[in-house]
Amino acid sequence: MSRNRITRFFWLIALASAPTIGLATNGYFTHGVSTLEKGLAGAGVAYSQDTLAAANNPAGMVRQGERYDIGAAIFAPMREYSVEGAPSDACFPGSCTFSIGDGDQSIDSENEAFLIPQFGYNWMLDDDRSIGVSVFGNGGMNTEYKGGTARFNVAPPGPPMFMTFDGTFGDGTAGVDLAQLFIATTYSAMLSETSSWGISGIIAYQRFEAKGMGNFAPFSSDPDNLTNNDHDTSTGVGIRIGYQAELAPGLRFGAAYQPEIDMSELDDYAGLFADDGDFNIPSNFTVGIAVDVSDNGVIVADLQRINYEDVASVSNPIEPLTDGSCIPGSPTTGGTGDGCLGGSDGAGFGWENMTIMKVGYQWQDGPMTWRVGYSTGDQPIPSSEVVFNILAPGVMREHVTFGFSREIDRDSAVHFAAMYAPSNSIDGGNTFDPGQEVELEMDQYELVLSYNRRL
Repeated sequence: MSRNRITRFFWLIALASAPTIGLATNGYFTHGVSTLEKGLAGAGVAYSQDTLAAANNPAGMVRQGERYDIGAAIFAPMREYSVEGAPSDACFPGSCTFSIGDGDQSIDSENEAFLIPQFGYNWMLDDDRSIGVSVFGNGGMNTEYKGGTARFNVAPPGPPMFMTFDGTFGDGTAGVDLAQLFIATTYSAMLSETSSWGISGIIAYQRFEAKGMGNFAPFSSDPDNLTNNDHDTSTGVGIRIGYQAELAPGLRFGAAYQPEIDMSELDDYAGLFADDGDFNIPSNFTVGIAVDVSDNGVIVADLQRINYEDVASVSNPIEPLTDGSCIPGSPTTGGTGDGCLGGSDGAGFGWENMTIMKVGYQWQDGPMTWRVGYSTGDQPIPSSEVVFNILAPGVMREHVTFGFSREIDRDSAVHFAAMYAPSNSIDGGNTFDPGQEVELEMDQYELVLSYNRRL
C-alpha cells in the first residue's frame, strides 16, 4: 500500500475515534452500525454491504473487495422522567422514605444531540481472503438532569427531620455519561463459492461518569468512588465470529456471536458498580436471512439477543438496598454488606436480557438504492427498577428507518439513513417511597451520512 494511502488510513482512524458518543436504542446498544444497515433497521447479518459489516457479521467482509467507508450520525434522544405523588415523610423500622420531588415533578434531560463517527477499511489478501479494520460506537447512554428536588430525613438515628434539597437525588445535577468505542480487526475467508466465515479481534474502550448521587453514600461500599469523579476509562479485548452461506439461489443465511468482553474496572466508580467498578460488555448473538424478491429487491430479517444479565452491575436489582443485604452507615464510611453499591453482589439497574426482531426491504432503481426497515424488541427495564434508571432510561422498543444510496461513479457512492424511535415509557413505584409513581419516557431521532470508495 502506498505511503499516501497509509497516511489517509490512519487519519481516518483518528477521525472515527472521536469519543463523542451518546447512544440509547436497544438498551444501550446501537440499533445498527453501518449507514446501509441502519436504513434496514440494523438488519443484515446475512447480507453484508460495506466495511462496517464486521460490527454485525465478520463473515461478510471478504465479499466487500478493497474499499473504505467513512461517515457520521447525528443522534438525538429526548429523555424525561416524571414523578406523581407527594413525599410520604414517613419512617419505618430501620429506614425513612427518600422522595423524588416535593410534590409532582417532571424533568427533561439536557444534551439532545450527539455526533457518532464510523469508519471501515478492507484489503483483499487474494480473491478468497481479506483483512479489514472497522471503528464504530458500540453503545452508550447519556443523561443530565438539571433542576428537580429530593426530600429525605437528615437526622438519623434521631427524631426524623425531613428536608428538601436541589437535584433529582438531592445532590445537584444528576446523570451519567457512558460511551463505548470498538476497533475491530477482521480476518474473513471464503469456505466455498457460497459460504464464508470471519473473526474480529476487538479492542474495546469505554468511558463513564456519574454525578448527583452523593446521598447514596451511606449505601456504598466505597463512598469516595461513588459519584462526581469526572470521567473514568476502561479497556478490554474480545472477539466476534460469524458465518454466511447461500442456502439456495436467492436465499442467504447468517449468524454471528460475540462472547462477553471482560473490561478493566472503573476504579473511580468502584462504589457504584457491583464488584468494585466492574462493567463488562455483555455477550450477544444475531441470526438472520436475506431473501431476493425480484431482480432488484431483497428482504432481510435478523433476530438479535443481548444478554444484559451477564453483567452484574447492569442486571442486579435495586432490592439489596432495601432487603437488609446492605447495612447503611455514615456518608463518609459507607455501608456494609455484599448488597451495597460496589459490593460483590451490589445493587444495580435491574436490566433483563433483550431480544430484538429487525426486518428491512431494499430495492434498486437505476443509480439509486432505497431502504426501509422496522425493529421491535423487549425493553430491558422492569417496572420495579425505575428509580435508578432515571439515570439510564433505555426504554425504547421500536425503530422505524429509511435510507438510500446514490452512485457517484462505478467506484464510489454516498449513503443516507434516518431513524425514528417512537416514544415509549415505563412506570413503577419509587423503591424508597411507595406513595410515589415514577415514569421514564424517551423518543429518538437519527440522521446518518456516509461515503464509500472502492480501491
